[in-house]
This record gives sequence, structure tokens and C-alpha cells, in this order.
Amino acid sequence: MSDDQAQIRTLITKWAEAVHRGDLEGVLADHAEDLVMFDVPPPHEGIHGLAAYRASWPPFFAWQAQGACFDIETLDITAGTDVAYAHALLRCASPEELAAQPTLRLRLTFGLRKERGRWLVAHEHHSFPHD
Repeated sequence: MSDDQAQIRTLITKWAEAVHRGDLEGVLADHAEDLVMFDVPPPHEGIHGLAAYRASWPPFFAWQAQGACFDIETLDITAGTDVAYAHALLRCASPEELAAQPTLRLRLTFGLRKERGRWLVAHEHHSFPHD
């Protein structure tokens, strides 16, 4: 694993831990001001900018506080000199949802860019399979 891949793995792992804790500042860390995120809930045209990204998290934290998990199972990273992408599968569900669909996984993709020697998330995409 390259140093850049290790840095990105640490960044994403810390992000997921912050999500699980409901730590908004930890979730926002290492994200670009001009971030674009496509998420499971609306708006389906995406969330643009760090302020909109910030505003999207409280409803998720409220749902998660009822006992849902948010655990990375797989994480693959490809890093170039100044751009990278990563994709992951996560357990993200309530105990009841996992009991009904034990193989259900959240799909997560990150697009990152390096600015002044620091990796930043510029794009996130969260989705569930649609059967």
C-alpha cells in the first residue's frame, strides 16, 4: 500500500467512525468546500457545497441513534499523484433491517483530490442496491 493510499484509508476510516459517533465536525473534516454528494435520500440532483453537506447529516444521526450500525466491511483505494478514488461496502442498517436483509450493504464511493499535500473528499456517492 502506498503512503497516499494509507493516508486515504485513515481519512475514510476516521470519517466512518465520526459518522457512527454522530460527530458532525469529524464528518466534515477533510472535505472540500465545493464537495458534491449524491445520497440515498433526496435531493436526487445531489448536495452541493460544504454547508449543504453539513445540513444533510442531523436526520441521519437521529435515525442512527436508534441503534443502527455504520461499519466499513470492504474498502479499496486507487491513488494517483493528485486525484484518487475509493469504494467501500458498509453495514448501514437497523438491527431489524439487517435481520430481514442480512446481506444488505450500503455502497460508498469517494472522489478525492490532493491540495497543498492534503487529501480532501471532493465527491461522495452513497447508494443501496435497488431490487
